Amino acid sequence: MKLSTRGRYGTRLMLELAKNHGKGPLNMSFISESQDIPIKYLEQLIIPLKKAKLVISVRGPKGGHMLSKAPEKINIWEILNLLEPRHFFIDCLSDEKVCENSGNCPIQPIWGKALKAMTRIFEETTLQDILDSP
Repeated sequence: MKLSTRGRYGTRLMLELAKNHGKGPLNMSFISESQDIPIKYLEQLIIPLKKAKLVISVRGPKGGHMLSKAPEKINIWEILNLLEPRHFFIDCLSDEKVCENSGNCPIQPIWGKALKAMTRIFEETTLQDILDSP
């Protein structure tokens, strides 16, 4: 799995919101500066996160964005699954038609096991776990 900029920046955006959870909404300028992510990119990332109800927005002069639930209730897989267009090591895991050997490839099950193991790690890791790590 190769994380795209969307996945990396989206995770950093969510971590910034998690760091400030319970302190009120954060505006995009603050997030952009603290995470060194272009504000235009953040504006694109926030849309699917809001649609998935992971983030809520508050309008007004003291408005901004904040997590919709506690950081220990949001796992990394939820974020990556929304923002990453593909999360397979190799195309044949999602589409067997891309390789003529898909039906009898001896390594394909290994790719599948690796993907399952990585997915499990992302599912078991919450934003709070990352904030609590040394």
